[in-house]
Amino acid sequence: MSKKYTRFWDFYPYYLTEHQNSVSRTLHFIGTGIVIVLLLMALWTQNWRYVAAMPLAGYGFAWVGHAFFERNKPATFTYPLFSLGSDFVMFWHILTGQIGRKMEQARQTITQQNTTQ
Repeated sequence: MSKKYTRFWDFYPYYLTEHQNSVSRTLHFIGTGIVIVLLLMALWTQNWRYVAAMPLAGYGFAWVGHAFFERNKPATFTYPLFSLGSDFVMFWHILTGQIGRKMEQARQTITQQNTTQ
């Protein structure tokens, strides 16, 4: 990654291109879904141990996807907040069936950025 991202919506296309593998995206979706459930359970029960389990669930699934399917370094290490937000946006795009279109748009955006650098 050569570009330094300072705005979330500029970062998101890059984030998507780092998640080309559908198994990896599915693992991210599962992890993010579990994070949402854990948060809801913590709020409902007032048992804050659920909150402590959230990073393990979210990052565990995502990092398996990166290590074994994408074979790349998670963007979390360079852009932790943008990556966290992108996990939830990608979750929404998968849930609503928009991910295919968003992936194609991201590929085109990143290709254009790489040709103009």
